[in-house]
Formats: sequence, structure tokens, C-alpha cells
Amino acid sequence: MAEITQPSANIGVVGLAVMGSNLARNLASREGNTVAIFNRSYEKTETLLTEHPEAEFVPAKTYEEFAASLQKPRTAIIMVQAGRGTDAVIDALTEVFEPGDIIVDGGNALFTDTIRREKAVRETGINFVGAGISGGEEGALLGPSIMPGGSAEAWETLGPILKSIAAVVDGEPCVTHVGTDGAGHFVKMIHNGIEYADMQLIGEAYDLIRRGTGKSPAEIADIFTEWNKGELESYLIEITAEVLRQVDEKTGKPLVDVILDQAGSKGTGVWTVQTALDLGIPVSGIAEAVFARSVSSKPAQRAAASALPGPTASPVENVDAFIEGVRQALYASKVIAYSQGFDAIVAGAEQYNWDIKKGDIAKIWRGGCIIRARFLNRITDAYAENPGLVSLVTAPFFTDVVTQAQDSWRNVVADAAHAGIPAPVFASSLSYYDSLRADRLPAALTQGQRDFFGAHTYKRVDMEGTFHTLWSGDRTEIESVDSH
Repeated sequence: MAEITQPSANIGVVGLAVMGSNLARNLASREGNTVAIFNRSYEKTETLLTEHPEAEFVPAKTYEEFAASLQKPRTAIIMVQAGRGTDAVIDALTEVFEPGDIIVDGGNALFTDTIRREKAVRETGINFVGAGISGGEEGALLGPSIMPGGSAEAWETLGPILKSIAAVVDGEPCVTHVGTDGAGHFVKMIHNGIEYADMQLIGEAYDLIRRGTGKSPAEIADIFTEWNKGELESYLIEITAEVLRQVDEKTGKPLVDVILDQAGSKGTGVWTVQTALDLGIPVSGIAEAVFARSVSSKPAQRAAASALPGPTASPVENVDAFIEGVRQALYASKVIAYSQGFDAIVAGAEQYNWDIKKGDIAKIWRGGCIIRARFLNRITDAYAENPGLVSLVTAPFFTDVVTQAQDSWRNVVADAAHAGIPAPVFASSLSYYDSLRADRLPAALTQGQRDFFGAHTYKRVDMEGTFHTLWSGDRTEIESVDSH
């Protein structure tokens, strides 16, 4: 390779595993982009060059060559494994970059790590951007949904580049400047949390139909294909039909029947639940989806419990009505999952002082990303009509959805319980909905208990102030100055 004498690339990619390679190819295929590429092992760089000679790539063997090939302000997207690998690449780039240059972490980093990294890199004068990129390997190549954080200065340079490669819906690229420092990775984390709930809900719908009606995976695939023509149209519903239709070449059985029923996780769902707990936001649907994967991955416990008693299931009398009920329950529960996810976004924005426009987030999730779905347009509309919406489920459109679905939703949850079929996200979503609409909750009793054993005090419905009952004394009530 000849020595680089003049910078010619407007964007660089570090890390050429599948996601990085596909992103580099996507960038190179767009008019106006010339892409510098670097990988710690040069063999991967050579492979990419050999397999795609048509691409406008500028390869580099060292970080110095990589930096020299980039036009100023130098802009590089890191696509390496989260954690120490990311920190190592950031350290190496800060050695060869200059103030005003831009380092973009496109991996699935924990947003608090991004906040830390942005603060440290900012001291060098270099811009650091945490960008959530959703869509998997295919999205990276053909057009992902992109959620960048970082400074407004960095967005000026980075924005046009990211818009050139993002998925496009209704003429609009699925990318927006989410907010400062860790905002982009925070929103991507919430996206993944919603994805957990969405996938689990679809799994519960499949399980209910299969066990409740005896239909085969191929027959259920046809049901999902039909659902995908209506309100539930989404990428996840679409691929569910494809998975259920697949036949295993070795056994001739449906592939879903030979896949081990233990679900893996890369941690973003757990991060979502942990963060929501810290923010005091109930994301029960997402949490139950995370726990469902945990239960699936405990084979010893499941084997030991397999002989525990359960109900005797009765056959479904009206199959078509049951399937329609499951569809409505799925739709209502999806609304709750998104509502809880957006509650977490609102709380995170307030906690970290991010100006996140909720309607814009729904808009960029319409294409490219894993949870892309028809009804995201309705979320965009809801926040456009009422930017201060306190809960997505209270928007008129979504209120109508759950109003129409609630009888079926309740019947499906009851049927699942009677049949002994686990439906944790269906059930928890319904409980959350009923908690929101309740005039009174047993939290009043909880506060009384807390005051009894720990003098934690309570407030009253009929007067201002904080109070404590002298439970160990004469049980009179006193007004408390200090609150625990």
C-alpha cells in the first residue's frame, strides 16, 4: 500500500467485524463518501478490500495512517466490542486526532460509560459522540436507525454523513440528534428494552395459540403473516412468520421445535430495567421479558419443577375468536411496553438534562431498527398533538386501542392462567394498566406498615403535612418535622 500523502476520506470506520464492515460498505456506497478503514488485525482490512473492490475505501495499517487519510475535522466511527476494547480505541485515536475532530462510538455502550468517555475526551478538545445504531447486520448495510448524542458542533459535521446512510421513511432519514453526551446510547438502550418486551409478547402469543389450539408452527406463521397486514405490522411480526415457517433440514421438523428453548441476552434489557429502577419508573413489561429469558436459561430448576402440579387444560371452543383475542391482547400489551419505554425516556431526559424530542424518537424508529412498526406514526402524532403527554396510553388513539382490546386482553390473561400457560408480559402489562386507572392503590397500607415498623411517616388525603402514628405508644398521630 502506498504511503498516504493527502487526506481523501471524509469518514472513517475502526473495527471491521460484520457490523463494522457492513457500515463501512454502506458509507462507501453513498454518493459523496470516501471511507477510511482500519482494523487492529490487517487481515480483516484486506478481506474487505478483496471482497468489495468497487468500494471507495482508503485502508490504513496504523492509527497514524488512518488519521492522515481523513479530511478535517477528522471523523471516525468505532465499531468494536463494548468495554475495554472501546476505551483502547478511543485512547489510540486521541493520540492521533486534534481538537475539533470527532470520535463516534457506534457500539452498544452503557450510556453512563458514554457520559464518562465524553467528559474525558472533551478535555482534549476532541468531540466524542455515543451513537446508538439499530438494525443489526442488515440495517448496518442497507440503512439503520441511528441515535447519536454528542455536541451540536459534532452534529454539524456528522449529521449529513449519518443521514446519507440511515433508513428512509416518507422521505425522512431515520436519524436525529438526540441530545448531549450519553443521550444517544440511553435512547438506544430503551429501544432495546422495548424490543425485549415486544419479542416476549410475540412469543407468548405464539405459545398461547399453539398450546391453546394445537395449530402447527407453519399454520401460526400464516396467522402472523395476516396480522402483519394490519395494525400489528412490524419487522418483528414479519420475521416471526419467517422463523415459524422454517423447516429443519436435518430432521424435517419445524426449526422452532429443534432450537433449544433457552434465550440469550447481551445485557441491554437488564440495563434498561436497572436504569428504570434508579429513575423510579415502572417498566414491568420489559422487566418480565428480561426475567422470562432468565427463567428459560435455568434448565436445572425447570427440570426439577417439571413434575409440579398444574391445571387440566380445556380445549379452546371457538378457535377463531381465541386467536383474535390473542391479537388484541398483543396489540394492547405492545402499547403498554412502548408507553413504559417512553416514560423512561422522559425521566432520563429530566435526570440528565437532555432535550429529547419524543416524537422525533418515534419517527426515527419507523425504519431501520428492530422495533420498527406501523403504529410508531401514531406515537409521533400523539406527542405532536400534546408534547406534555404524561403517559402515552392516555393519548386518545391509544386509549381507544386499549378500550377496544381490554375485554379480550383480560380473557386471554385469564385463559392463560386457567390453562397453566405462562404469559408474564401479557399479565404484567394488564396489571400496570389497571394500576394506572385505579382510584386507590394498596400503597396506603404499605405506607402504614412502613410507618409502623420504621417510623417512615405518611401523608394524608385530607390535609397538608407529614405525619407519624405513635404505634408503640398510645397510637395518637403527630405531625412529623423530619421525613425518612
